[in-house]
Amino acid sequence: MSKPSPSDKAYVPFVSVDNMMKLIHHIGIEEMLVGLATYIEEDFKRWELFDKTPRVASHSEEGVIELMPTSDGEVYGFKYVNGHPSNTKQGLQTVTAFGLLANVGNGYPVLLSEMTILTALRTAATSALVAKYLAPKGADTMAMIGNGAQSEFQSLAMKAIVGIKNVRLYDIDKAATTKAAKNLAGLGLNVVECDTAEESMEGAQIITTCTADKQYATILTDNMVGAGVHINAIGGDCPGKTELAPAILERADVFVEFPPQTRIEGEIQQMPEDFPVTELWQVMTGTAKGRTSNAQITLFDSVGFATEDFSALRYVRAQIKGTNYHQPLDLLADPDDPRDLFGMVRRAAPKQ
Repeated sequence: MSKPSPSDKAYVPFVSVDNMMKLIHHIGIEEMLVGLATYIEEDFKRWELFDKTPRVASHSEEGVIELMPTSDGEVYGFKYVNGHPSNTKQGLQTVTAFGLLANVGNGYPVLLSEMTILTALRTAATSALVAKYLAPKGADTMAMIGNGAQSEFQSLAMKAIVGIKNVRLYDIDKAATTKAAKNLAGLGLNVVECDTAEESMEGAQIITTCTADKQYATILTDNMVGAGVHINAIGGDCPGKTELAPAILERADVFVEFPPQTRIEGEIQQMPEDFPVTELWQVMTGTAKGRTSNAQITLFDSVGFATEDFSALRYVRAQIKGTNYHQPLDLLADPDDPRDLFGMVRRAAPKQ
């Protein structure tokens, strides 16, 4: 006999965009950024447990589509994500994403979630977590260069996790700066709109670059960067796309997520293969040093790594338990007899 409806085994919890937004407001955006950073830090500290591979990328002239898989041996996770800088001209998002967690023991998915919003949150949480380790003590001002979809998340994460009080905004598109300033109004930051990148960096101990063009670019030149700052370089995240002059890298101590991926996609793609870098997990576990002097320039060459998405999905899965911020999705076939998938399909034929 056919089943009147799918069994519990057929359903996977699904977090839609609508429910993700409801979850953010339920938790509070700054509280959620702190929570995500905590999970990301926990997973960096157990780095050696994870399967690690550079993301699988399909490049085109317009952008890139990527799969980002990893596993800690008990749970498997992946994210689908694209990056298409020209999308905004068509009224589309530059980045869209979704992700999945699965039970390693039987391969069954245990969570499917939107990750367009969640990626923005996890990227900002990672940046602020790294700045907590590397930025100068008492840093209270950030220059935010590139005021697109990520800029507000970055600013609030730095406020919640690092304690910055001032954010100085700059974008070549003045409308983007106006948008970011409007969105950040009343959220506890002193927001300054700037006319040049140089102006935005005045008095800033943290400099974040987050531009979208898929090209070798020089958003920061060597003479713009003084001693003692921490730089978050976020925009360079695929081959042929950079933001910093190579001379800055030569003066800085560079910290990365996963060197085999960052050497392909990050700022250090401009440098020789033996250019020295420090892995973040080593700093977080105390096996490598982070900031060692007031004059030191620290640089987080951020490209985003699969463990961060795994952490974000793990956090969301924990937060939705006992709530209505997800819905059951009939995703998995569950025949009466696991060997009789064909019979299940046949029995579902419309009655004549």
